[in-house]
Amino acid sequence: MKMRLANALIVASLLLSGCITAPQTPVSLSQDALSAKSGRVGVAMTTLPKADTHIVGASCLLCYASAAAANSALTTYAQTLPFEDLPQLKNAMADLLRNKGADAVVITDSIDLKTLQSSDKEGPNVAKLNFAPFGQKYNIDKLLMIDIAALGFYRTYSSYFPTSDPKAYLQGVGYIVNLKTNAYEWYMPVNITKSTDKSWDEPPQFPGLSNAYFQVVEIGKDTFMQPFKN
Repeated sequence: MKMRLANALIVASLLLSGCITAPQTPVSLSQDALSAKSGRVGVAMTTLPKADTHIVGASCLLCYASAAAANSALTTYAQTLPFEDLPQLKNAMADLLRNKGADAVVITDSIDLKTLQSSDKEGPNVAKLNFAPFGQKYNIDKLLMIDIAALGFYRTYSSYFPTSDPKAYLQGVGYIVNLKTNAYEWYMPVNITKSTDKSWDEPPQFPGLSNAYFQVVEIGKDTFMQPFKN
């Protein structure tokens, strides 16, 4: 428990001290981006995050530590939840691209965005990171990336006090980067929460929230794929 509280304090400190930058606005998918003439598209994912309990609004270090302790049973359970078939999402996305006539290839590596340098290109819808090295590494012209940043459960707090019951949660972003211009040709944030219609506080297996979690995973997959189905 002491180690968990210590980790909670560190995470909260990082969240409270982190820099805030303007978010990238959504970019609608253009059919021209997927034409056979547009080049080879690599489809990749970042490493999936371990399912966890995400606490928002406990805005002081002791508040966050208290909230983390109060939700420790849920956190312990969340960390046992499987990814289901989320790792195969990039294969499904590649199939959808091929159905639209694109030359798509699945990149088996998990992409670590932290290894990328900042881009020297600027302008509307230009990525802040430099994705160009992937062009030569994987022999591709464009990169379709699925980046799932958070998975599990989400609960809001005001100081020490919860303001909501926990909800199942998936948060991420999908985008296509033109590796010659470093510009986004598609950019779609995905943020899905789902409450349980049953009692949530049923440890140790939390059946109501478990059901909501598996629904969120399916909804998340469908949300990423939907623009390529139309």
